[in-house]
Amino acid sequence: MQRFEDNDIKYLKGIGESRARLLAEQLEIKKFRDLLDYYPFRYVDRSRFYKIEEFRGEMPLLQVKGEFISFRKEGEGRRRRLVGVFHDGHRMMECVWFSKVDTLADVWQTRKPYVIFGKPTLFNSVWSMSHPEIEAYDATRPPVGLQGIYSMTEVMRKRGITQKMVQNAVKNMLAMPAFNSISETLPVNIIELFRFPDIRSTYRSLHFPADADSLRRARERMKFEELFYLELQILRYSRDRGRKIAGHILPVIGEKFNGFYANCIPFELTGAQKRVLREIRADMRTGRQMNRLIQGDVGSGKTMVAFMTMLMGIDNGFQCALMAPTEILASQHYETMRGWCEQIGLNIRLLTGSTKAKPRREIHAGLSDGTIDILVGTHALIEDNVEFANLGIAVIDEQHRFGVAQRAKLWHKNTIPPHVLVMTATPIPRTLAMTVYGDLDVSVIDELPPGRKPVDTWLRSYDHRGEVNRHIQRQLDEGRQIYIVYPLVRENEKLDLRSLETGYDITVRTFPQVQVAMVHGQMSAADKDAQMQRFVSGEARILVATTVIEVGVNVPNATVMVIENAERFGLSQLHQLRGRVGRGADRSWCILMAKRELSADSRKRLGIMTETSDGFLISEADMKMRGPGDMEGTQQSGIAFSLKMANLATDGQIVQRAREAAIAILDANPELGPVAEGIAADMRWRLDNTGLQIIASELHRRFAKETDWSVIS
Repeated sequence: MQRFEDNDIKYLKGIGESRARLLAEQLEIKKFRDLLDYYPFRYVDRSRFYKIEEFRGEMPLLQVKGEFISFRKEGEGRRRRLVGVFHDGHRMMECVWFSKVDTLADVWQTRKPYVIFGKPTLFNSVWSMSHPEIEAYDATRPPVGLQGIYSMTEVMRKRGITQKMVQNAVKNMLAMPAFNSISETLPVNIIELFRFPDIRSTYRSLHFPADADSLRRARERMKFEELFYLELQILRYSRDRGRKIAGHILPVIGEKFNGFYANCIPFELTGAQKRVLREIRADMRTGRQMNRLIQGDVGSGKTMVAFMTMLMGIDNGFQCALMAPTEILASQHYETMRGWCEQIGLNIRLLTGSTKAKPRREIHAGLSDGTIDILVGTHALIEDNVEFANLGIAVIDEQHRFGVAQRAKLWHKNTIPPHVLVMTATPIPRTLAMTVYGDLDVSVIDELPPGRKPVDTWLRSYDHRGEVNRHIQRQLDEGRQIYIVYPLVRENEKLDLRSLETGYDITVRTFPQVQVAMVHGQMSAADKDAQMQRFVSGEARILVATTVIEVGVNVPNATVMVIENAERFGLSQLHQLRGRVGRGADRSWCILMAKRELSADSRKRLGIMTETSDGFLISEADMKMRGPGDMEGTQQSGIAFSLKMANLATDGQIVQRAREAAIAILDANPELGPVAEGIAADMRWRLDNTGLQIIASELHRRFAKETDWSVIS
C-alpha cells in the first residue's frame, strides 16, 4: 500500500497535471512529501492592518484594509498595465498589474472592502504595490496571524503559481484524513527525550503556525532532524571505514625522528604542534588507517608537523609522499624539506609536470627500489607509472583543490592504503568541520611560533594613495619586497574596478628604481613560474598579481601586501592573501584599498579584517555573512546544499546536539554500524524494531542517491 507522502502531487486538489509538471521542473516537487518539505523561507505577521500613512522607507510585506476607488488601463503592447487606486480611509496608494490586464480589470470591484497584501514601494512620491494578493474583507473572520512566504521562480510567477495557490494546496493536503497516517521520521526515543512535536504537528506549524512559539518548536525539530541524519550517515561510514580499512602499524620512534627533533629544529615546537604530533602518533599504533585533518592558520607550522609525521613513517621502513595543488607550492615544500633532509641523510625528490624525462626516469627507479624516502609533487605523483616500493604516509596539502578521484589514487599506491594526513590553511568553523570533514579526525594548530608578529592591517580609500606609496617606498628602501593584488587582469567597461595590466604600468612608473614582476591566471605555467622565480629570488622587488598567489608563495622578505578593490574579495580570500606577508621576523602590513563609499556588508567585512588576524574568527564571520555553501572547499562535499532549514553558521548548538545523539544511537544499536570502542551503550538510546525501521528508511530516502563523500579522504 502506498504511503500518503509518496502520492503524486498531481492528485492534490488545486494542482493537476499542468501545475505538477511546472513544480517538478522548477523545484523538483513531485510527491506530497516534497510539497510538505517546501517550507516557507520567512513569515510575515498578518494579525494587524497597516495604514498607508505608516509606510516609511524600505517596508516588508504587509496588508492594508480598504477599497478601490478606480481602475485604469495604461500603455500599449508589452508596456500595458492595470492601475488600481486603493484608499484605506485616510490615504491613497496604487496597485499595479503588468500581466492579465483585461482579465483582472473585470475581477475586482470599486467601493467594496478588500484586504491587499504585498510589498509597498515609493515611486515619484506615490506608494504602490505590484501584483498584490487581494481578498474580500470578512469582518467575522479572525486575523490570519503568521503567514509563510514561499520562494518562487520567475517562471512560476509568469505561469500563474502564486503564494495563495501554494498555501491553498498545502492547506488541502493537511486537511486530508490520510495526512494523519503520515510516517514518523524520528524514533520515539528521540522525540520524547528532546520533547519535540510529532511529525504531523511539526508540518502544520511550519506551514500555518498558530503562534511564534509553535513555529520555533517546529523549526527546531526539523533542523535537528536534518543534522541528525547527516551526522548519522557520516559517522556510519567513518566507523565502517575505520573497522574495514587496515593501516600500517608504526610502533617505532627512531633515529631520524629523534635526531631531527634533538639537533635540527632551530626553534621550540609550540604546544599545539606537540599536541597534534601526539594525536598522529596515537593513530599510527591502532592498526587502522589514519585519516586526519590538520587545520592551522597561515604560518602556524603545519609543514613541520607533516615532515615529522613522515619521519615516523621512515623510521618504520616506509616511504612518504606530499602532494600539493600547484608547482609553486610543491617546489616550496621541496626546498623547505630538502634542507631538513640533508641534515639527517634522507633522499627527497620533486616530481611535477615540468620534470624532464631523465630525472623523471631516475625518480621512478628510486621509488621502485626504495632509495627515495620522500617524494614531493603535484598531481604528477599519482600517475599510474609512479610506483612506490612501500608507501606508508601520504600528506595532501589544501585537499579541496584536488578532486575526489585524484585523492583516491593515492590509496592504490600500496597494498595496504597509506596513512593520510590532510593539511589546510583555510580555517574552518567547528560546526562546518564537523560536517564537511565529519569522517576525518580533526587536529587544530592554534598557536603561532615564537617571534611571529601579527600583520598590521590598514583600510585606506584611494584618496590616500600618496600615503600608501610613501610607505611602500620606505619598505623598498629597507630592502623589502611588496605584493600588489588586483581583482581583474584587464579593464572591463561594465565593472568599475582597477585592472592588473593598468596597475602594472602605473607601478613601473611609480617605482622606477626596482624591477616589477607580473603574474596572473591567463599566463602559461612556464611564464608564471618564471615571473614567480624572479620575485622569490629577489630579482624583482614588487610582484603585481591576481589571486593566483593566494596559496603557496613563501617569501619571508615580503612585508607589504596591497589589495586593490578589497571590497570585491571575500573574507577568507583576504585572509589568505594577507598570509603571504608576515612570514619573516620583520613587521609587516596588509593595506586594503577600497572606494570611499562602501555598502554596509563591504564595510563590515573589511572592518573584521582590520580588527583580527585570527583565521578561525574570520572563518566564523565569513560563514555567517556568506553561508556555508559559499565557503571554499565545501562545494565538493555537497553537504551544505542538502540542508533545507538548518544553518551551519547559526545553529552550532543544534549541530552539537545532533552529533551527540547520532553517536549515542550508533553506540547503542550495532545494527546501524560498528560500536565505538570504549563507549558504553546507554539503554535509553536502544531502539525497538520500529525505531530501527524509521532510521533505516530515512537514511535511504535522504542519501540513497548521493555519492559517499566520506569514504575517501
